[in-house]
Amino acid sequence: MSHPANHGAQQAASRGQAVEATVVRLPLAPAAPGSWLGVLGGGQLGRMFCHTAQALGYHVAVLDPAESSPAGMVADRHLRAAYDDPRALDALAQLCVAVTTEFENVPADSLRRLAAAGCLTTPAGDSVAIAQDRLAEKSYLQASGVPVAAHAAVRVLADLDACDETLFPGVLKTNRLGYDGKGQARVASRAEARTAFESLQGVPCILEALQPLAYEISVIVARGLDGQTVTYPPSRNAHLNGILALSVVDGSVPASVADVARQHALQVAEHLDYHGVLCVEFFVLRDGRVLANEMAPRPHNSGHYTQDGCLVSQFEQQARVMARLPLGDSDTLCPAAMLNLLGDLWFDAQGRRREPDWAGVLAVPGTRLHLYAKADARPARKMGHVNVLAPTAAELHARIAQVNAVLGLPDA
Repeated sequence: MSHPANHGAQQAASRGQAVEATVVRLPLAPAAPGSWLGVLGGGQLGRMFCHTAQALGYHVAVLDPAESSPAGMVADRHLRAAYDDPRALDALAQLCVAVTTEFENVPADSLRRLAAAGCLTTPAGDSVAIAQDRLAEKSYLQASGVPVAAHAAVRVLADLDACDETLFPGVLKTNRLGYDGKGQARVASRAEARTAFESLQGVPCILEALQPLAYEISVIVARGLDGQTVTYPPSRNAHLNGILALSVVDGSVPASVADVARQHALQVAEHLDYHGVLCVEFFVLRDGRVLANEMAPRPHNSGHYTQDGCLVSQFEQQARVMARLPLGDSDTLCPAAMLNLLGDLWFDAQGRRREPDWAGVLAVPGTRLHLYAKADARPARKMGHVNVLAPTAAELHARIAQVNAVLGLPDA
């Protein structure tokens, strides 16, 4: 689904530049301030979207079943209902000029119902459905010309007997619903894979060959209804216990790798004819090759640095796409990083509840604190993040170390 008019945009992306290509515009006027934008989901990504859309002058309606949620408490209207509730979806479609989602496991059919009612959905239900299915996702990545790790479908136990020996050692992942390291297991052999498959309750899985990994990166791309695209510089990501701990944009990703990753992200968005904000995560191998790992059809943790490190954040791009406004500048203002804050920080070594030293964090130069207003802190639950900015990469890492010391976090 590539657009010839975007060829110049792709060339710019391959040079590592922010891409701002304009193709033939659709005959759709921008949504005027005061219009309503909708969000399926009440989590922290919806909360940050609400703040940004409201700053642009829009009202935001959130559909979420929880009585209280991070997004619901700041939205202009909270529709408390299940994500597939027909009456709530129809009410949302009637109220809003456009609706998005803040998590990928929202029912794709809910987005399709909104679209059938004449409401713009970004992303479309079909795009979300692909991202919910790891096998379909791999197929679409490959079809867009982006390389992925060798893999095989494991729908029943017998499929493991047919898997090529080169897939071991590997990672067995559930085909649906796994995230933050959940629903997956490393397997060194076929026998371990059989045991892991049974421990995952025998649900359909995908087996991926382990790669000689150097590091992981991700690219945020925004694509408008007219095909206009922008990509952000790749963030270099570190994980602890399967959860993103730190994302850094400090120039440490070689330009050749950044160019390829940004180009691949554009290829994926265009092949899907995607509209909205998309994150594509990549493995960078020791020999310099770049393989796509997975994609998220929404803003992403690894893009939170854009809130303070860029003129226009990933959330503003999301709102601009929905409101049919031109996309914004995606260049970084300076070296930047994001540190994830998990619920573990709210407990001492004896398991007693405590409040982290936010004053100590904010005493570190260049820090911005973003908390999600979640009252119930639990281990591994995402409670907030700290963005860190600095004039140089060296100073950035010194400040990250200071924040880690204040919070008692290990160096990621």
